[in-house]
Amino acid sequence: MRRSLLALILALLTGLAGLTAADAAPAPAWTARAEDHPRAVVQTDVPVRMSDGTVLRADVRLPADAEGRPVPGRFPVLLTIIAYNKALMSGPGASALGGDPDYFAKRGYAHVSVDARGTGSSGGDWQAFSARENADSGEIVNWAASPERPWSNGSVGMHGASYMGINQLFAAGHRPPGLKAIFPQVPAMDTYRDVVASGGALDVGFIPLWMGLVTGAGLVPPAYGAREPDSALQTYLDRVQGATSFTAPTLLEATLGLNAAFDGPFYAERSPASVLDRIDVPTFLVGGEYDLFQRGTPMVFDALRKRGVPVKMIYGPWDHVQGAGDHLAEAGHGTLQELQLRWFDHYVRGQADPALDTDVPPLTYHEIGSGQWFSADQWIGEQRARSFQLSGTSLPGRPGELVDSAPRPGQSTVPPVPVSGLCTRSTNQWTAGLPNAVGIAQLCGDNRWNDLSGTVFETAPMAEAVRMRGPINAHLNASTPTGNGMLSVSVSSVPPDGSVDRLTGGWQVLSHRALDESRSRYLDGKLIQPFHPFTREAQSTMRPGVAEPVDVEVFPTGAVIPPGHRLRIAVQAFDVPHLLPTVRDLPAALSPVTLHTSPENPSEITLPIVPASEGI
Repeated sequence: MRRSLLALILALLTGLAGLTAADAAPAPAWTARAEDHPRAVVQTDVPVRMSDGTVLRADVRLPADAEGRPVPGRFPVLLTIIAYNKALMSGPGASALGGDPDYFAKRGYAHVSVDARGTGSSGGDWQAFSARENADSGEIVNWAASPERPWSNGSVGMHGASYMGINQLFAAGHRPPGLKAIFPQVPAMDTYRDVVASGGALDVGFIPLWMGLVTGAGLVPPAYGAREPDSALQTYLDRVQGATSFTAPTLLEATLGLNAAFDGPFYAERSPASVLDRIDVPTFLVGGEYDLFQRGTPMVFDALRKRGVPVKMIYGPWDHVQGAGDHLAEAGHGTLQELQLRWFDHYVRGQADPALDTDVPPLTYHEIGSGQWFSADQWIGEQRARSFQLSGTSLPGRPGELVDSAPRPGQSTVPPVPVSGLCTRSTNQWTAGLPNAVGIAQLCGDNRWNDLSGTVFETAPMAEAVRMRGPINAHLNASTPTGNGMLSVSVSSVPPDGSVDRLTGGWQVLSHRALDESRSRYLDGKLIQPFHPFTREAQSTMRPGVAEPVDVEVFPTGAVIPPGHRLRIAVQAFDVPHLLPTVRDLPAALSPVTLHTSPENPSEITLPIVPASEGI
């Protein structure tokens, strides 16, 4: 029963549900090749010894003949490192591996799935992207590429979503010589800012669920227990130790506002940002505009693109579940497995594909509001900064204004409503897309009711389309009687019928407002992506009742405000179930925040505007 329940939860988290494309996509110019072999055969729980003596376990799928016998020979290898127990992933959760792994074995690849250290049937303690686990990623590639593997020709590619995408980046950062290409779906860049503590507040929607899932999946007894009882017992004891020495203490520390609540070496070690300057293998990224790593995946693309690494990204209208599954056909470049096969055939198998770069541009992204797909060479390139200033006072049912210039003075109160965010697109996003996967997300598709719990400012109806791509900055002058609290900012499009389509959001704890200008991003001299240190040393409460500027990083999007629609910014003091204050910050968070709008205390939102002529 426990195994079945874990498999069900895992399937939901990794993209089993709702994987049919909503609209027919144009047929790709390229056609995937047919199978080379009729079947595949699997070797389970193959030992993989790490340099510290810890034994990980791998399942190896090989091409097979019609009778199921392994085909002799050496093959290029595709590798996935899993934290959710490969025994569960080989069944109903297989879509997180990019679909049925037999697909690749039948086309002449050896397919290897390895349980990460301290998870599934592998030995050791799970420490979630610790330096030791990240070193494992490089060592596993070396193991798969070794001539000691009779089925390997020494050329390795990696694929997989989420956790399995992040460890590809760490593996590539170790530069194992056999690694030729990677295909990370929905990976992070900066784990603290992307998901753990967006804006300095704690993620309570996804992180506890995720950590519990990894721990729970590891409690399924390993399949090799009958033949290796001592190893199986030690593995089981490792799981219990990991839950008590890492998972529970980390969650408790963060909740109490201790070390795990602040950015620092712990999160730097666990962030792919720390190795991006060492990645040089061809990389194909998949990101989602409503994904957990909505912020980070485009930043990985940007960083690799600037360094000249062969990199492509498809950024679609997907949450985490959808981005981990096969929605890629919507972009018009083929299904997920077809696109992976093309990528790996070229870079891992060594099969020439002169049309690859012509057929698939560096960036393919979806535009919310029009449903169109566009292409570009860079994530931030030809855009121009445009700012709208908050004007006047927002009252219930009567929004303030967003204007190009000459804002009217005003003060607007953001009340501390602890249920703000409860029925919004944010709820679906920060529970990894589970509501959408079970068919209830549409019940909270209109943001207008949630906006009543805060302050609202909006433009007049647009005379022409306003297109944007990239991160957004909300520069708000705020005051509060307690000196602390949180601003939750949503950016929306409002059609003539008055419904509210939430495009994206951002969050900022007031005491973490310190700005590192050297690590912030500017466009035309305007701030579009603030970087806050989020350290204990940089934390500072505001002077009670005094207006001070606070920059809120609003996560990136690709969207259009069509003619006749209004651009809206709404500000609340909570975003539940996504974020909650630490126990230490909770009392201050229960006081109102005042937004100030005037030439002396300007508040504004700055968008990266895309020329209307760009498109495919």
